[in-house]
Amino acid sequence: MEKREKILIVDDEKVVRESLYHWFEEDNYLVDTAEDGETALNKYGKQKFDLLLVDMKMPGMSGLDLLSKIKAIDKDALIILITAFASVPSAITALKNGAYDYVTKPVDPDELSHLVKRALEQRALKKENIQLKENIDEIIKPDNLIGESYQMKKIYELVHTVARTDTTVMIRGESGTGKELVAKAIHINSNRKYFPIITVNCGALAESLLESELFGHEKGSFTGAQFKRKGKFEMADRGTIFLDEIGSISLKMQIELLRVVETKQFSRVGGNELIKSDFRIITATNEPLEELVKAGKFREDLYYRLNVFTIVIPPLRERRPDIPLLVSFFINKFSTVMNKQVKNVSKEAMEFLTNHDWPGNVRELENAIERAMVVGKTNSITVDDLPFHLSKDNFAFNSDEKSLAAIERNYILKILNENSWNISKTAQMLEIDRATLYNKISKYNLRKAE
Repeated sequence: MEKREKILIVDDEKVVRESLYHWFEEDNYLVDTAEDGETALNKYGKQKFDLLLVDMKMPGMSGLDLLSKIKAIDKDALIILITAFASVPSAITALKNGAYDYVTKPVDPDELSHLVKRALEQRALKKENIQLKENIDEIIKPDNLIGESYQMKKIYELVHTVARTDTTVMIRGESGTGKELVAKAIHINSNRKYFPIITVNCGALAESLLESELFGHEKGSFTGAQFKRKGKFEMADRGTIFLDEIGSISLKMQIELLRVVETKQFSRVGGNELIKSDFRIITATNEPLEELVKAGKFREDLYYRLNVFTIVIPPLRERRPDIPLLVSFFINKFSTVMNKQVKNVSKEAMEFLTNHDWPGNVRELENAIERAMVVGKTNSITVDDLPFHLSKDNFAFNSDEKSLAAIERNYILKILNENSWNISKTAQMLEIDRATLYNKISKYNLRKAE
């Protein structure tokens, strides 16, 4: 059924009220009347009207006074003023106070009907645009950024707070927690969302390659540079650049990065041209940067430049209520990709998934569900379908090793041993790059058993 718009007619002259009432009732509007401002204000307080037709000059409360009071209640109220004493000052005052328009007496019914129709159509279009924008924002939210725990709600709130600014953001959290997804959420909810977000994994590249990757290079600037190439900062113009594993870059690169962050200017490797780029910078790290600063491995001035607004993503073990939601999402995702009819998880399997500590966080959970759906034979995932390395018997720690560092160390060593210290295979299973794995091996002083 088509919704009928409601109009309130406010005029102290009965003949005017009745005439307007019948005119708009014939146009299929729901119409009500009020003989003065106080009555109109009382009626508006009890129900909302889509449009008000208000006489400018009435005893007691004038039309302008009623306009101000209605606007104080509802700033979006649609009001057309009617006056027998039109003047430029009164018209300007009415429009400044928020009136949609005004007409003069004697009123032309066709002209007024057309004005009312146009005003209501514009109001409907404005509402439709707001709803469409909300729908678009919902559609472009990163899929894997899922959770209803209070920790995730806090992250959504922080993303909403910082997205519309150009503030530099640092995202902190363990590997696999979804730092890149949070960076994308910030970007697609920002004013830069129609321009690209460029991602650079700083830990995956040697210093010489990273410099070329970030700043670009000129033809012939080094062996193999057969063509001129744009760098990531240049490609991120008017968009966002996301620097992952920022704690892994060398001191030399830190100096270069500091200059670019401060000036938004740089030169390609082997070139002299000064290039300007309007980018927003978001970084991510799972390293304790404060400790690196104290140790002289990370510049303090760069740290403060990058750590303007911080978002900390908790590990999955600290937001266990989100695990069933993530499991359901991954089942639906892989059911479509694999064309399998897996619908749910057995009670025992869900209990195990919820209680597991997930040192690899959301990334590890996703891999576990994918593997379970590959090997599973029924439409329900069971404990037997889960990866063998999740078994409690195969994933035990010494009672005196409960720190996060100890858990990470033991887990990496376990996967290395399972793969006979094949670095590429281990890095692939851990969902990290080889450079990061080498850093972890050095950090924890891991050694292959003789």
